[in-house]
Amino acid sequence: MRICIIAEGCYPYVVGGVSGWVHSMIQTFPKQEFILLTIIANRELSGKFAYNLPENVTEVHELYLEDADWGSVNKRHKTRLKKEEYHALRSLILNHEVEWDAMFDYFRDNNVSINNLLMGEDFYHAVLDCYNLQYPDIVFSDFLWTMRSMYLPLFLAMSMEVPKADVYHAVATGYAGILGSMGKHFHNGQLIVSEHGIYTREREEELIKAEWVQRLYKKIWIQQFKKMSQVAYDKADVVTSLYQHAKELQIELGCPKEKTRITPNGIDYRRLEKLPGISPENAGYVHVGAILRVTPIKDVKTMIQAFAYAKKRCSRLKLWIMGPFDEDPEYAAECFKMVETMEIPDIEFTGRIQITEYLGWMDMTILTSISEGQPLTILESFAAHVPVIATDVGNCKGLLYGEDDDFGHAGILTHIMNIEEIATAMVHMAENPEVRKQMGDIGYRRLMRKYKIEDMKKTYEGIYREAAQRQNLVWEDKEQDESFTDR
Repeated sequence: MRICIIAEGCYPYVVGGVSGWVHSMIQTFPKQEFILLTIIANRELSGKFAYNLPENVTEVHELYLEDADWGSVNKRHKTRLKKEEYHALRSLILNHEVEWDAMFDYFRDNNVSINNLLMGEDFYHAVLDCYNLQYPDIVFSDFLWTMRSMYLPLFLAMSMEVPKADVYHAVATGYAGILGSMGKHFHNGQLIVSEHGIYTREREEELIKAEWVQRLYKKIWIQQFKKMSQVAYDKADVVTSLYQHAKELQIELGCPKEKTRITPNGIDYRRLEKLPGISPENAGYVHVGAILRVTPIKDVKTMIQAFAYAKKRCSRLKLWIMGPFDEDPEYAAECFKMVETMEIPDIEFTGRIQITEYLGWMDMTILTSISEGQPLTILESFAAHVPVIATDVGNCKGLLYGEDDDFGHAGILTHIMNIEEIATAMVHMAENPEVRKQMGDIGYRRLMRKYKIEDMKKTYEGIYREAAQRQNLVWEDKEQDESFTDR
């Protein structure tokens, strides 16, 4: 079976939880052919992979959302759209029963110049209708240019020639969902949408905090992402989420309930057995490990400030921030400067690591994110019998406190950006080694109950088998040792 994985802003260009999941999925099914359809910002990132692609990846196709309209002078573009084409464009802009299939066909059949379309009469009149009906109190010229900037990446996506596949597996809605919907429309492939975080909600949170978007235009951008997610939900054959509350959010956002399935993450716990112990030079400390990308969404600054307070109350604490800091160099530099300015001792930035070299001698791990799905770093900590401090985002509460078991607490949950709570949690863990051991053992029991890679493989093998049957294909598979690439 030929499976097209569609990923936005992650695999194989950056390391992280979603990227690790994609890499593992491909390795888990070695007899299937995978092709990658990747969505990245621009051509400067082209081919700069952070992963060695598995042998069963046969093609990589790239979409650049900040691209130019290359070769537009050679593209045929009618002066005006046909009546049915204009109706489809207007339905998209006004969000009135959007005629997505007609829009997909228009971009495929007309070799469209996006520049000419955005600057043309038809787009202008459709935007003017939207303005008069919904936003008559703002400056029209600002509204028009906002709409042009909003629709440019969407039109770039719809202009792409989607490769032929039996199954399109989009690792989000948004632009990935658009491409997956196009694959189903043009090639009759099955469409699976797997959300690790709820794309619409994540974009909404980002826009609410964004300073570059005026308040009214935030609403317009949020509506754009909602309509893009809706087409993916409507076209999909199966929509997966990692935990119950995420499934409920999908249904609330318009996904038909009968399409939804819960598919928890799974890890290869075996590679986290028999880890090396602590080196003599690091003995005597209580070690706190933060396995993450140094980016704003991980809120490393709050972690640093909380550690500074905790360190004053428990001098034996040492913080290890383990992960790459090249994804957002400006933010990483601000974190380094904060440590230097505040003169906080015993904080180590390791950069990208092999977690197997560190996790075995961590006394606890910590995650202070403002947004998460179902963090693999928590499951990896559990595999090493290490308790976790985490903010109450995504499925962190379910992992730490349990959803359908009575094992107890495998760590401490805190509120986001609450420096005092996070610092107190570190001190409590540091001063109570028996509590740490008990929580670490509970985490291991919870992991072994339903978060092993064998569990995840069984779930997705069932989904892929069903897709193969609907396509009248023969599913073949073989057992193989699976592993995650270290983040």
